[in-house]
Amino acid sequence: MDEVFKALADASRRALLDSLNGRNGQSLRELCAELDMARQSVSKHLAVLEAAGLVATVWRGREKLHYLNAGPINAIAERWIDQYDRERVRALDDLKTALEQEPVGSNDFVYTTYINTTPERLWSALTDPAFTIRYWGVTFDTDWQPGSAMVWEEGGTKTVDPAQVVLEAEPCQRLSYTWHTFTPEWAEGAGVSKEVLADLVKERRSKVTFEIEQVDGNKVKLTVVHDGFEPGSTVLEMVSEGWVMLVSDLKTLLESEAE
Repeated sequence: MDEVFKALADASRRALLDSLNGRNGQSLRELCAELDMARQSVSKHLAVLEAAGLVATVWRGREKLHYLNAGPINAIAERWIDQYDRERVRALDDLKTALEQEPVGSNDFVYTTYINTTPERLWSALTDPAFTIRYWGVTFDTDWQPGSAMVWEEGGTKTVDPAQVVLEAEPCQRLSYTWHTFTPEWAEGAGVSKEVLADLVKERRSKVTFEIEQVDGNKVKLTVVHDGFEPGSTVLEMVSEGWVMLVSDLKTLLESEAE
């Protein structure tokens, strides 16, 4: 957590976070123009923020896009709010809330966390039904080959659709698939109203990608990218909250079993 506090202590780095909170997924060029800062200075500040886990990056072709990552803020809030009364940490709580707000103008969800595990164990946690049911409550029936269909099962309800497919599968490195179809059966099991379901089925199908990178002997960097949304997406609003909780549960499960 020392790296996070150090990163937040600098006004220029806070300005970069504010900029990304206002419009997520910016390139280095865009950040320099918006903040009227030298390219070299912005690059150095972004490197500090990325090292602290406050910024996640995704390549789009030859362009590197930067996304606000609220994971470290969540960790700080959980640790300190448990030990001190809420009034004494109201400022921290307000910061956490601000960083978790849906960014204006961003149609992607990007979230990065670091887990004390191995790439092999994390891959199993993302693909093995015996694992996914424990932290997600979902199982996938597929052979995890690109192009293969996926059957989603949650709460005893199966969602089957030829458009639910594996897009990429590089074991222990990268996994990508299309998101599931929104059916009346799924909505009933998930407690989603008919009105919300009507909005969901109008949207185009999105996709999720998991990028796995070993950063040292016992720590793995996991980046979740959920994209393909239209502006004002109801699905994006729902999964943004869901992924934060889900990844937190995944991290807790893997690290508790490693102890």
